[in-house]
Amino acid sequence: MSLGQRLARLAAHLQDPRKVAAFQRLCGVEGPSGWAGAEQRGPVANGGPAGGQEHPTGNGAVPGAAGSPRRWRRRPRRNSLTEEEDGSQEFATRSRFLYYLFSLGTELGNELFYILFFPFCIWNVDAWLGRRLIIIWVWVMYLGQCTKDVIRWPRPASPPVVKLEVFYNSEYSMPSTHAMSGTAIPLALLLLSYGRWQYPLVFGLILAFCWCFLVCCSRIYMGMHSILDVIAGFLYAILILVIFHPLVDLIDNFNLTYKYAPLIIVSLHLALGIFSFTLDTWSTSRGDTAQILGCGAGVACGSHVSHMLGLQLDPPPHSLPLSLSSLTVAVFGKAILRLLLGVIVLLLTKVAMKRATIPLACRMFRVPQRDVRRARQRMEVELPYRYVTYGMVGFSLMVIVPGLFHFIGLS
Repeated sequence: MSLGQRLARLAAHLQDPRKVAAFQRLCGVEGPSGWAGAEQRGPVANGGPAGGQEHPTGNGAVPGAAGSPRRWRRRPRRNSLTEEEDGSQEFATRSRFLYYLFSLGTELGNELFYILFFPFCIWNVDAWLGRRLIIIWVWVMYLGQCTKDVIRWPRPASPPVVKLEVFYNSEYSMPSTHAMSGTAIPLALLLLSYGRWQYPLVFGLILAFCWCFLVCCSRIYMGMHSILDVIAGFLYAILILVIFHPLVDLIDNFNLTYKYAPLIIVSLHLALGIFSFTLDTWSTSRGDTAQILGCGAGVACGSHVSHMLGLQLDPPPHSLPLSLSSLTVAVFGKAILRLLLGVIVLLLTKVAMKRATIPLACRMFRVPQRDVRRARQRMEVELPYRYVTYGMVGFSLMVIVPGLFHFIGLS
């Protein structure tokens, strides 16, 4: 057997949904009677059941207690733009701890985490570090989402897999962008902060490993990715990090200091968004891509304006390395207050821009507004809505909120 045949056989083995189901059973997740032994019959549409079978009513899970499994019912976390049936699927779990642990791991790759982590880093820790993390995150997520729409591999067949969430069920599976962000962010955090901040290297390595391992395993536990998807996402993120990490200083300096940087940034991110929308028909990944690009453009433009106004000045080189020893109760309380106030402003910005941009885009492109969900699946509506809305969120993150902090004495 040649090397290529061995690799193909290994890939098929790692892509087998029965391996995902076996991992779920190992962690105490059990579907309805006969679920685990179901065979795949015929082709599987993306996010669909095996062999044309219907899913039981909905997907989702809530864990039971230790010992004999108890059955619980819960409505799954759904995307408002998808058309999955709203309902609940009964299943059993023996470990409440593992359910919440892997739910936490999944949230480390979702919007809620990003809207808390990046602002906290920029407003309270180190704006220099936060800007660079966002640059890497944007490229990792953009390339991952585009690769999904090029490869077009479906999610693991269900059954035998029990799907504990269906929020991203309409997206393709290969590679896992959760695994990519869960690899790129902690590794980039370690590479960028070590030497700039004083902390033991072992602590950084342990944090990066636990973060990455938790996110990767959570996607298998939730039934959203095969083992191959997760491994591919992990390796793909490292490859992107190897390429872009040496360029991140150059990109950040360009964003801050070049006279025409905002014009180039907006044009480049918009062009990338239009290109990604041509790769496949509508799915939630298309909106996520526009959202990521809009956020990246807003942060980059906001960084330029903030630098010109002197709102967020990086510490001078002679003050490095930075130390955590000055952390006090008062400093911590002020940081939490900044985070709460700033996130409220970001959420209000998001809501206001969403309400303004969707009707405006529908009027401009003559798209009927009777069914907002269908209207948002149109490229001419979704791209400007996501791009402008999250562009303003990113701009507020770098300019509006720091300006507010200066005004009320919280800077």
